[in-house]
Order: sequence, then structure tokens, then C-alpha cells
Amino acid sequence: MQLLSGLLLSCIWALGVSSLSHVPVLLWSTESSTWGTTPTLNAGHITSGQEFYQLLQQDNRKARFLVMFLQDTLSIDDFTYYSTTYGNENPMNSIQDILDSSPGSLILPSVEKKTVNNLPSFLKQQDDWNIAIVDNLNVFSMEIDYHKSNLMIITLQSIPRSNKNAAALAFAENAKQIGRITQDLKNRGFHFTAMYTGMKPSKVVKSFDMVSKKGRELLATDTTISYSPLSVTNGSNLSCILIYATTFIIKVNSSVVFDLTNATFEVPSADTSLSECSDTNTTLSLVYSLTGRELSSLEVRLYMSNMFYPGSARNWFKLESVMIIPNDDMMRNASFRTTYASTPAEYSFHCQQVGTSSLHGERLVATNNEAKNWEIFFSELQIQGFNIKNNQFSYASDCTSFFTAGIWMGLVSSIILLWILSYGIFMIMQLTTNDKFDDPKSQQLSVPQGE
Repeated sequence: MQLLSGLLLSCIWALGVSSLSHVPVLLWSTESSTWGTTPTLNAGHITSGQEFYQLLQQDNRKARFLVMFLQDTLSIDDFTYYSTTYGNENPMNSIQDILDSSPGSLILPSVEKKTVNNLPSFLKQQDDWNIAIVDNLNVFSMEIDYHKSNLMIITLQSIPRSNKNAAALAFAENAKQIGRITQDLKNRGFHFTAMYTGMKPSKVVKSFDMVSKKGRELLATDTTISYSPLSVTNGSNLSCILIYATTFIIKVNSSVVFDLTNATFEVPSADTSLSECSDTNTTLSLVYSLTGRELSSLEVRLYMSNMFYPGSARNWFKLESVMIIPNDDMMRNASFRTTYASTPAEYSFHCQQVGTSSLHGERLVATNNEAKNWEIFFSELQIQGFNIKNNQFSYASDCTSFFTAGIWMGLVSSIILLWILSYGIFMIMQLTTNDKFDDPKSQQLSVPQGE
């Protein structure tokens, strides 16, 4: 129970700290000397990106083998909350046994989630790594190059957070898969380092505010980017294309759904080698390998242009069109044109909703028959294909028109109130006084009651 005791201390500390950007990482290795000189981490310590990468580099072998078990959501609270028995399952029992039986193990209660999500990109920059993303059913279909360092990212099943018992069963199944794969690797004679973590925390633990507050207060929305934008360098160290979205979904025939958000941004696995950059035309190519689906591959191309317009005497950047190419079959491509999607060339383009629906802020209109079978949706899309400086987005020009829904509501409400005020003033001006008044010194007025 040594693991659970340490995690419980970390969980108590986490109650007073916002865990919005932190995930736990459990590390174990077949080498006892991997973290032999690493000092014990305090429960309240937040592992920075530099510290985390240094821990992974303590393996002195020339060709390293790193296995990442990646879950959609994971928090330090999960290890204590699901440590009890649910039915016939003890969800975290297998994880504890793996750590106890490994020659070297390490628990990092809080690691910045962007550090974990950016691990493949970091390894590619540091050395010649062979990186593969596989599901837990096709682990050993990956080809291992024994002369290179290998990173195997194993995606585990998602945790249904809406149902406690279902979540416990999913945790138990993931733990069994981790144990089975770990044991298989040991039986095959591999020397490896493994980690178990999540792409984002399962929930946000609110911090205790010691400052007293009075009166009403607006609830603030966290606008922090949860992961880095996808950058295309085109063979150089400078970005020539930047793209970011909180949701990227493609649907075919109104039934088959491809959620490409994780593969594009959180754990980048899309191949961008076919992208092209120039001063006038830029193409962003995203190629996805799909396993266990009807489609073996899916390519999404975004075409952008930079043209000079004499009317405004300046260059304008425009997202011209989007194309979907299934299974490398150009004859079956689905093409869409944009309706507006333009901005001055010095800016980036941003839109809250971009897609094929007429309700979206920027609509993608089908230009061929194949496109009628496909649907595309981006939320919080920001893209820039020209004039990128310091590998960062320029000022964003939003797709929202001048007369937004809020402006129209304000105008209509103001007109109605103005009409009511005008009508009231008009009615007051129509008031008149009597022609005669009672005089107490003269004869009283006599008003006949009959004809």
C-alpha cells in the first residue's frame, strides 16, 4: 500500500491547488539504476517540462525503448477514489503490482499536461526517434528498429465519467491491459521504460481563496490554450503554417465519425510532410493513418492564398478551400470552398465555428458530389499560413461580422424602448384641460341629466 499512501498525500495537497493543467505520471523501468539517484519528490512538487525530460533521459543506453500508456483523462484523485473494490474488481490493484515488481519506479503526482502531450515532438527534436501510435490490440504489429530509439504510444480505452461503476470497470480493464503488455514485453526480452498518464485531468479541483469577497461576481471562463498549436516548419526551424482548434471532427455518410482533435493537437500523429509553403500559396496537408476502420488513411488539405488587392492597397490572406482525400484516392476527393475566411496578410484568421452547417460562423460549401457525403466541423479554429513571426500566431482577425447577434438584440431592444417612450410623450402632449371650472362665489354649474 506504499503507492496508495504516497498518492493520498498528493491528493490531500491537490485539494488546495488548481489541477487544471496537471496530470499524474507513473514511471517504471526494467533497469534498477534508471532513477537510483533521483531524490524523493515532495507531494506538492509540480514537475516542470525540463525536469520531466531529464528523468526520461537518465537511461544511458544508446537505443532506448519508451512505452507510453495514454488515457483520455487521469487525475491523482483517481488512484484513491478507485482503489476500493467494485464488484469483483480492484481497479488499481494491477498498477500497484506493476510498480512494486519493477526494478525501478517513480511517481510524479503533478506534471504539466502540455509537457506530456508534447513529448513526441520533443523526442523528435532531440534525437532520431521511431514514434508509433498503436491501440492495445495491435501492440506488436509495430515494427521496432533496434538501431534507433523507439517510442510506442498505446492508447487506452476512454473512461466514462458519467457512471462511477462503468468508470471503475474501464479503469480495471486498462490496468489489465497495461499489465499484460508489460509482461509480454518482459517475456520478449525488451529493456524498456514505461509510463501511465493522461492527456488531460479528469476534473478541475478548485482552489481555496483566502481573500474575502463581497458582493456579486461574474464567473470567469478559462481561456488558456490546453495544448500547443500544430506547427509546420517545412524543413526549417521556422514555422510557415500554424493551426489550432479545440475540436476537429469529420463525419462521413452521417454515421461514421472521426474525431481528429487528439491526433492533430493533443498527441500529434498526423503526417504533415506533404504540406507546401510559399509567399503566395500555402497548402496544409494532414494525413491520418486509421487502424480498425473502413478507411485505412485520410488526408485533409487546407489551401491558403496571399494576394494583393488594389482596392485596399494591401495583401489579404484567405483560406480558399478544404479537401478530403480518403485512402489516397484523388478521384474520390471531397472539396469545399469557404464563404469568407479572409483577413489582412499580417494577421491570423480565427472563427468560433467552421463547418458544413449553415449555422456555423464560417460555412464550407460543397463543390462536388462526393463532398455531399462528408461533414466537417472545427471549433475555435485559428490558422495562419503567411508572415509568421517567432513561431507564434499574429493578431487574430475574427470571422464575426459587424452586426453580431448581440448587436442586433441591442438595436431591436433600443428601438422598442424608444418607440414606447415616444408614444408616452405623444399621449402626454394630447392631454387637454376643461373649458369651465367651478367658482364658489358664483352660481354652481348645473349639468342636465336628461335630454
